[in-house]
Amino acid sequence: MVGDRWSLRLIGALLEGDRTFGELAGEVPGIAPTILTARLRSLQGAGLLTASPYELRPVRMRYALTAPGRRLAAAIATLAEWGAAREGSPQAVVHARCGTPVVTRPWCPTCEEPADDGARESDELLWC
Repeated sequence: MVGDRWSLRLIGALLEGDRTFGELAGEVPGIAPTILTARLRSLQGAGLLTASPYELRPVRMRYALTAPGRRLAAAIATLAEWGAAREGSPQAVVHARCGTPVVTRPWCPTCEEPADDGARESDELLWC
């Protein structure tokens, strides 16, 4: 669903809020308009984003992530963290308010505790 080139970048741009076609083209430099159109249609078909008209003549759309699309934020943050660590560069994802590097951690919504504190994959991490 998101393995196509540009798809994750588009989802990442939409995590910050709704965008028009032109705004997305500006935030994802290098993407051709035909590819942008194809990726937006593909992501919409997969149920990860919606398109709603904001102008009727000519028809112009505003794109927004659906709930399943927004849930990709954690996966994108984890991939960014992993990539930054492999390149030896500083942390790529930071908290917008204070600038502290963000660390992704498995969390159990039932126990409301992190699941990685000494947990092995075979016990706590999978069975809380």
